[in-house]
Amino acid sequence: MARKSAPDDVLAPLTLAVGQEDLLLDRVVREVVTAARAADADTDVRDLASDALQPGTLAELTSPSLFSERKVLVVRGAQDLSADAVKEIKAYLAAPVEEIALVLLHAGGAKGKALLDAARKAGAREVACPKMTKPADRLAFVRGEFRTLGRSVTPEAAQALVDAIGSDLRELASACAQLTADIDGAVDVQTVARYYTGRAEATGFEVADLAVTGRTAEALERLRWALSVGQPAPGITFALASGVRAIGKVASAPRGANPGQLARDLGMPPWKIDRVRQQVRGWSADGVSDALRAVAEADAAVKGGGADPAYALEKAVVTISRASRAHA
Repeated sequence: MARKSAPDDVLAPLTLAVGQEDLLLDRVVREVVTAARAADADTDVRDLASDALQPGTLAELTSPSLFSERKVLVVRGAQDLSADAVKEIKAYLAAPVEEIALVLLHAGGAKGKALLDAARKAGAREVACPKMTKPADRLAFVRGEFRTLGRSVTPEAAQALVDAIGSDLRELASACAQLTADIDGAVDVQTVARYYTGRAEATGFEVADLAVTGRTAEALERLRWALSVGQPAPGITFALASGVRAIGKVASAPRGANPGQLARDLGMPPWKIDRVRQQVRGWSADGVSDALRAVAEADAAVKGGGADPAYALEKAVVTISRASRAHA
C-alpha cells in the first residue's frame, strides 16, 4: 500500500480520521459504510473499540473467505491501541486486502504517533476531524452544512444560529437540517429567531450587544435569563470580550474607510462592521480599556477565581454599559 489514496477515494484500503470531534468522526465512518454498502449490500461492518483489538483479532477479521465478502473494519480510539495491535496493523498495511476498508479513528497528538506515521506512510486517505473550539470555526461549519444541504444562509442568520445553539456540533447540524427541511428559500435571521426565540435571546452575544450600547437594564435582564437557562458563563465572558474588542478595533479605524476593505483588515464580516459602527458612538479608548479590564476580572471569576460568578458577570455588564456612555 505505497500509493497515496485520493481524498475522494472513500473506499480506500485505509481511511485515517484524525481529531476529537465526535460528529465529524462518526460522519467519516458513515461515509465509508454507505459507500461500501452501495457497492455490496451485504458488506460486513465491524466497529471496534481499541481494547477489542487483541493480538490475532485483526488477522482473524482480515483473513480471506470463500465468498470474498466486502468488509468495513472501524477501530476507534486508535491512539490507545496496544503495541502488539499497532504492530499487527503495520504488518497488515504492507499488504491490505482488496475488499476490506480499514478505518482508524485517532485523536491526534503525541500519543500513538507511531501508528499515525505508519498510516500516512502507507498512503492512507486522511480526513481531519478537529474539535471546533472557536466561534469562527462553528460559524464556518454552519455555512458548510447549509451549502451541503443545497440551501443558502445569510451571514446574520448563520451567526444567530451559532449564538443560539452554542458549541454542540450535533445540535448545530440538526438545526441546519431542520431549517432546510421546514422552509423554502434562503435562511435569514428572522427565520432563525422564529425557530429559536428565547434561546437566541438568551445568548451572551445579545447580552454583549445590549451592554456595549449602554442598555444596562436590558443587558442585565438578558444575562440573568441566559444563566437561568444554562448558558455557560465562560461563553458569556467570551461574547462580552468580543463585543468590546470589536468596538475598539472599529473605533480606531480610519473614518470613512470602505466596509469591505475594513472587514478584510479587521477580520470581521462586512455586516458586523456596519453593526459595530452603529454601536461605537460614545466610546473612548479609556472606556474600552476599562471594559476589557472588567471582562478579564469576570472571566477569572467564572473560571474559579471568584465566589459568585453571576455577580462578577453582572458587575462586568454594568461597567461596560457605563463605559459606553461615559463620553457620549
